[in-house]
Amino acid sequence: MKRFFTLTAIFFFAASFTLALSIDEVVAAIKSGDATAVARHFDNTVEITMPDKSNNYSKGQAVMVLKDFFSTNGVKDFQVIHKGENAGSQYCIGTLVTKTGSFRTTIFMKQKSEKQVLQEIRFENR
Repeated sequence: MKRFFTLTAIFFFAASFTLALSIDEVVAAIKSGDATAVARHFDNTVEITMPDKSNNYSKGQAVMVLKDFFSTNGVKDFQVIHKGENAGSQYCIGTLVTKTGSFRTTIFMKQKSEKQVLQEIRFENR
């Protein structure tokens, strides 16, 4: 019985570490303006909201939209304001600093099978 509790504790510790790692990988990719690295975490469809458009995109479409956004605006930095999780879902709110201005950025990820997938990302003018 003691072994069961030890294994359970180790599992939950490892699972929570994996959850935190996923959102941190997305944050690092956004900070560097790497749409391809962000796309590694995309769900089958991704909702992307920008100041001039909002839509649900397939993975392939979403990476192109994100690449265009990053290249048009020229990413300088991404500063995390708040991160959290709720029932297996993760979110992050931050400020994306670009050559054209700053955007309040919200990232939503959800547990799907054994990994976190990015389901929604919003860029709103500050």
